[in-house]
Amino acid sequence: MKRLIYQVYVGKRSHLYDWCTATVKEYAERIGADYICQRQPLLRIKPDIFATNRSKESYEKHGGYLPIYEKENAFGYFDKYDQIAIIDSDIFIRDTAPDIFFELDDDQDFGGVVEASMPMFGWYRDKIINYSRMQYGSLKIDWDFDTQSGFPFMNMGMMLMNKSFAKYLNGQTPKEFIERKEFKMFVDGMGPWKWSTDQTLLNYWIRNEQMNIKKLDWKWNALYSACTRIKEAHFVHFFLKDKLPNKGEDIKPLQEAIL
Repeated sequence: MKRLIYQVYVGKRSHLYDWCTATVKEYAERIGADYICQRQPLLRIKPDIFATNRSKESYEKHGGYLPIYEKENAFGYFDKYDQIAIIDSDIFIRDTAPDIFFELDDDQDFGGVVEASMPMFGWYRDKIINYSRMQYGSLKIDWDFDTQSGFPFMNMGMMLMNKSFAKYLNGQTPKEFIERKEFKMFVDGMGPWKWSTDQTLLNYWIRNEQMNIKKLDWKWNALYSACTRIKEAHFVHFFLKDKLPNKGEDIKPLQEAIL
């Protein structure tokens, strides 16, 4: 089995990203997976400037493209690999973490962590209930809204895929896939998706395709500051950068909090 861990780290250097990506690279070496860290934009997905609801700053500061869609470039590697994991550059992996690739069975297409499955503080549970209603309430998806946890969306900061996932791309390149007409409302940030990332697009797509999905244990994508048992996590996701010390540039208190 050939396995790949793929990350995207474009733009300015960051102490947080340097630290986190180093742990991911070390993890890949330990479990025998290939590792790619994309340092330059390749897809350069752009919103329609005549239709977009996104602020100009969100794409003009990156040269007119949206870096949030760059990690989908990994979808183009299924001709070389049997399994691929995409891991955001703000995720730290413990040196005790087991091999994530064994989490997917042969007949499963995709694996991810449902945010609502994570042990979390009350403030964040309230947040994701409102967030999920806003992001997914108007979309046609075959799932039910839970008043205690919202819609069961997956956090796409960590994605795990078997080679069978590639058939749902219908032979399209990663760029062609993102630029599908059905996804234009997400790329352009229309209505409730003004600030959306690839997360809403992917949750919408994988469920409408009726993929065989594996709901991974929360320990594979635990959200720092939201999770009540962060020291038990295999992967720690430093999301909400504005809430981190010096926006993540002061990593010492983060290390002390999780190690």
